[in-house]
Amino acid sequence: MTPARPDARLVALHNTLRRCDLFAGLSSEDLSQIAQLTVLRSVERGEYLFHEGEASRGFYIVQTGSICVHRVNAAGKEQVIYVFRSGQTFAEAALATEGGYPADARATEPSTVLLVQKAGFVELLKQRPELALRMLASMAIHLRTLIGQLEDLTMKDVETRLANWLLKQLPAGAAPPTPTQPHLITLSGTKRALAAELGTVSETFSRTLAKLRELGLIEVDGPRISLLDPAGLKALLKRNLGE
Repeated sequence: MTPARPDARLVALHNTLRRCDLFAGLSSEDLSQIAQLTVLRSVERGEYLFHEGEASRGFYIVQTGSICVHRVNAAGKEQVIYVFRSGQTFAEAALATEGGYPADARATEPSTVLLVQKAGFVELLKQRPELALRMLASMAIHLRTLIGQLEDLTMKDVETRLANWLLKQLPAGAAPPTPTQPHLITLSGTKRALAAELGTVSETFSRTLAKLRELGLIEVDGPRISLLDPAGLKALLKRNLGE
């Protein structure tokens, strides 16, 4: 008798769950339980997963693409909270409240996400306290990210925020670049999405990139940004911050 072939859908779900930091190290049995609670959804660029105040159906894991979580203030201006990408989770906090989702979530490119359904997962948490601890750790990471973003947004202008963001992309202990081997940053999303993360619009972001390019600090080729002079970029950042 030929052994039954694994369900391709479940294999794909397992692989996505295993790549997710929240579920790293879980057994195949645990992953199977969680996979049974998930719904795979495809969304087009600009399509919303949920709106602020909408009743929570569960939390999400990005399989492919990117999802922008944001809020709209009283003046109608959109403020990006974070752009989540492959392997990242979001909206976990909505599991513990009855008030619904605290923000909007929209795809910034064609994406696939997993919805881990609330009712079933809450029951699983009651049986598996270690999963509840993982959820707390995940939310703590999100909180640290938000605090860091708030600190970045207090910087006085877009040039300063962009210089700070570029320097944060450098790997720890990176060697100084050379003319033939600059530090290369490849944007995982669109420039428009990064502009929104930095609290600005595409036109201002493009002008700022052009200014840094004219200063000989970077080169831009589509989604690739080459850092030619990190030391110069650091000096610019310090000057702008008045240090």
